[in-house]
Amino acid sequence: MENNKKVAGLAPIAVELEEGKKYSWCTCGHSAKQPFCDGGHKAAESTPSLRFEAVKTGTAYLCNCKMTKNPPYCDGSHKTCEIG
Repeated sequence: MENNKKVAGLAPIAVELEEGKKYSWCTCGHSAKQPFCDGGHKAAESTPSLRFEAVKTGTAYLCNCKMTKNPPYCDGSHKTCEIG
């Protein structure tokens, strides 16, 4: 599963989150609705989504390379990723 992850992009995706609302962040890169999960991990036999609750309303930058050490938020890891 873990080795079936892929880089979905080399830049974070700005999204509007709503405080208290729950979201499913794509951890595997196979979703067509990045940065959120659409269930693509099932067909790809990859890692499941990460459920999280927004702590505040506003713009957040979610990781698209799937290498962040602070999921689901971008930590700059995309600067060392390659799409392949």
